[in-house]
Amino acid sequence: MTLAELQALDRTDPLAPKRAEFLLPEGVIYLDGNSLGALPKRVVARMEQVVQAEWGQSLIKSWNLHGWIDLPQRVGARIARLIGAEPDEVIAADSTSVNLFKVLLAALKLRPGRRVIVSDIDNFPTDLYIAQGIAELLGGYELRFVTKDRLEEALDEQTAVLMLTEVDYRTGYLYDMARLTGLAQQKGALVIWDLAHSAGALPVHLNRHGVDFAVGCGYKYLNGGPGAPAFVFVARRHQPVTTPFLSGWMGHQAPFAFVPGYVAAEDIRRLTVGTPGVLSMSALDAALEVFDGVDMEQVRQKSLQLTDFFIELMEPLAARYGFQLVTPREHDRRGSQVAYRHPEGYAIMQALISQGVIGDFRAPDILRFGFTPLYLRYEDVYHAVQRLAQVMQSGLWQEARFQERAKVT
Repeated sequence: MTLAELQALDRTDPLAPKRAEFLLPEGVIYLDGNSLGALPKRVVARMEQVVQAEWGQSLIKSWNLHGWIDLPQRVGARIARLIGAEPDEVIAADSTSVNLFKVLLAALKLRPGRRVIVSDIDNFPTDLYIAQGIAELLGGYELRFVTKDRLEEALDEQTAVLMLTEVDYRTGYLYDMARLTGLAQQKGALVIWDLAHSAGALPVHLNRHGVDFAVGCGYKYLNGGPGAPAFVFVARRHQPVTTPFLSGWMGHQAPFAFVPGYVAAEDIRRLTVGTPGVLSMSALDAALEVFDGVDMEQVRQKSLQLTDFFIELMEPLAARYGFQLVTPREHDRRGSQVAYRHPEGYAIMQALISQGVIGDFRAPDILRFGFTPLYLRYEDVYHAVQRLAQVMQSGLWQEARFQERAKVT
């Protein structure tokens, strides 16, 4: 694709107006929205309103006057539309790790006598760590962590839970949610999907595929800000029997009755624990407004075009400098990112960032580029590859300042 052809696509892009709703640094091409989404402009105004008017003037009255108490349900309902769920099946709360702890414990209780948790050995580490902690807490559980090609054979009549992330955080590999959910449930297992790298980036169909539980974060493609609240999905059929082992007061049937005995709320609220973080929850609520009126199929179509063009433009650099594509070329197996292996990946990425193209690095050798269709232009793809070519041709990445690894990249 030529620059002129990509610019022509930008002029007819139905999502192009969405770019103006974000604050983006001048001259920067941001390809790291799969780690931290860009700032929606409306979040700035909402935070000023919440801090100065609501907290500042209404004080504690704001819990009712401004609906603070309903924020977890309200935000959850906004997310539900993006992941193929009903509004009363999703609630915003806590972190992805905490929510996974909640639903994994609950799912294991729903499958007494089964003692196996199956997952991808390359799953995001926090998911594996949570499973390890629960296995140690309960005792007697087998953690069957296998490679992707062995997942199906790992499922058997002893499997209690299959736990997967829909899009692999390193490679961008997209699982077949429908097929794997069906296979696991045929064995009598429950399924938990982590949507951290898919919610807001591509259409997700939890109810269509009969998913049992799901979790996800609010700060990647949902653009809720650093450390934004996460969300949890519990299929309506499971809600009455999902045990909330983290039995905090906000999950109580009558939290303001202040009785000593815990009785779980009858709906999705039972998955909440403590007082919601109003500032962060309000920021996420405002950020999600950018999805109003957005067709997720259009988002997906643009995502695939952006990543197709990036892969195409990268082919000469890959051949010359040894970049190895690890993201599937097949559309039905690709999320909204492209990743390459290179033995000098860290230094190359740091040099590229210094030239105004922000991607990220994942150990041991992966350069990762995230494509957020709401604010990324087609022409950005061209310029990003051109700047990477300059980094490689000039040998800029070989400078000492790019060699030493920082704790956060």
